[in-house]
Amino acid sequence: MQSKYLRFISRTIILQISHPMLFNLPTRKARLPLLCNETIFGIFYLQFNISEKLFFFYTFAAMEHIRNFCIIAHIDHGKSTLADRLLETTGTLTERQLQNQVLDDMDIERERGITIKSHAIRMDYLVGNTKYELNLIDTPGHVDFSYEVSRAIAACEGALLIVDATQGIQAQTISNLYLALEHDLEIIPVMNKMDMDSAMPEEVEDQIIELIGCKPEDIIRASARTGLGIQEILDAIISRIPAPKGDPEAPLQALIFDSLFNPFRGIIAYFRIFNGQIRKGDSVKFVNTGKEYRAEEIGLLKLQQKPMDLLTTGDVGYIISGIKTAKEIKVGDTITHVERPCEAAIEGFANVKPMVFAGIYPIDADDYEELRASIEKLQLNDASLTFEPESSLALGFGFRCGFLGLLHMEIVQERLDREFDMDVISTVPNVMYKVITTKGEEIEVHNPSGMPDTTWVDDIYEPFISAQVISKSDYQGAIMKLCLDKRGTLKNQVYLTQNRVELSFDLPLGEIVIDFYDKLKSISKGYASFDYHISDYRKADLVKLDILLNGDPVDALSTLIHRDNAYSFGKRICEKLKELIPRQQYEVAIQAAIGAKIISRETIKPLRKDVIAKCYGGDISRKRKLLEKQKKGKKRMRQIGNIEVPQSAFLAVLKLD
Repeated sequence: MQSKYLRFISRTIILQISHPMLFNLPTRKARLPLLCNETIFGIFYLQFNISEKLFFFYTFAAMEHIRNFCIIAHIDHGKSTLADRLLETTGTLTERQLQNQVLDDMDIERERGITIKSHAIRMDYLVGNTKYELNLIDTPGHVDFSYEVSRAIAACEGALLIVDATQGIQAQTISNLYLALEHDLEIIPVMNKMDMDSAMPEEVEDQIIELIGCKPEDIIRASARTGLGIQEILDAIISRIPAPKGDPEAPLQALIFDSLFNPFRGIIAYFRIFNGQIRKGDSVKFVNTGKEYRAEEIGLLKLQQKPMDLLTTGDVGYIISGIKTAKEIKVGDTITHVERPCEAAIEGFANVKPMVFAGIYPIDADDYEELRASIEKLQLNDASLTFEPESSLALGFGFRCGFLGLLHMEIVQERLDREFDMDVISTVPNVMYKVITTKGEEIEVHNPSGMPDTTWVDDIYEPFISAQVISKSDYQGAIMKLCLDKRGTLKNQVYLTQNRVELSFDLPLGEIVIDFYDKLKSISKGYASFDYHISDYRKADLVKLDILLNGDPVDALSTLIHRDNAYSFGKRICEKLKELIPRQQYEVAIQAAIGAKIISRETIKPLRKDVIAKCYGGDISRKRKLLEKQKKGKKRMRQIGNIEVPQSAFLAVLKLD
């Protein structure tokens, strides 16, 4: 055994003489390269303790052989299918593990056919005698999950830009591309779905060249379904995406780009190392929170987590430190060593900006604390979700949650139900307004119940968005009418091709949070794509619309709305509630009010028991006596009775049309 180690060390000394630039030997630690067919395949760390005669070997690929990249595209352009083919071609999956959308591990993702979460996985790819580490992050395509894309881009050096050959450039394609260019990523354009009969390769190629200014030969023609072009994509990843930059000898700097909660092991954080190294058992610190932990387990993100003893610059992996409290970890934080900390946290990571706000309340008031714990655990896996406690007269204690859009809100509600078995009620979604009081103070209002009295309000400012709509020119008139009806202003229109047009609008955010996206898809038969970003706040004539049931306000149905739309919106809500609220033993008045002024009313007739059925013949006074008694009973019942508003009534407000 000893002679084997002596032969290994003597071979190392010979290699050191022949390749002196590859070595820098400290007194207690020797770095020994292993040459395989004249290629540096890896570096071995050898720690030799003479007293204990122990050898420890730590293996990792050279930084030149690491490629970190993500896949970005518009929704339904074939990102997840392409990821399946890459995993299959590199041999990362066995035949038994192969299935469609293998990285989409949530039931909701499979049922809806969309990616909701970014998914990181490492692939080992052999080129000749050189093994490359390919760290892939598959990202969502829907505008509501753009924050997932920004987190993935922050951890990569390159991106595959997927464009559907049957649809061409879409709004989210452009948005994700600009996001990648801001982080100086190397872009590899891929034209997918080339096997389809409706593919338009020449037309789409021209769109890609005009968008990113590349050469025609830079665009890879592929089909994720049949496997066409997958080999060319892998070759382009290795040749065109740069290797990670960083110093393995510098203090540890690792960016947390995702996390999840494991009930048995605590919080698992996913990170990318930009500088330095981390070993199992190291004492680490999270820079922003200032908390210190021990790295109980570190490893690589294969299809299953693979524990390792050492991770170095350029690696993407996970860390388990036994953290049980969700508040102690923050996506975007920097991990460093306690003994040798880095000078500053990693910059350039975008903070989340919620666009839509809604209240989430437990159906059973006793489940409030359980709901809090469920949302905290869900927030670990979905960093774009924000929440704060609030209370409602009608619904009790709950949380004011911020979402990136209506689909995001719907997915969060569904995940609370499926993953945490929580039955919740959500209020009407709205946006954040800025109110200037008569004293000159500026107040942020997330909830209609937080609006000051009208006598104290000087001005109200609402958020406006810059929106991009790309569609076939056949639907241009209908789309323009929809946006103008939503108080939008047409800024620009550009014909991308003979039958594809890009429309730019300024729109109030409050007008699009309820039913805009569904209407846009309906009038364009699913062809239109939509993307937006917040531009500024503008002065608006907004009023608070209250819904009253027998004179009592239901604050969960209250909303801030433009004065011109208040009457029609209030009338429609009253009519819808009349259909959905069950009849009571007494008359129920449904009213829409602006301040003290009632603008609409509907009445639910009472269920009436025939108390005079047993009276036949005789004096009319007996019948009147029974009817008066019934009338007093109904009056008393109305004073003490509670009207149960079903969950369908809250959801119906979202689909009034």
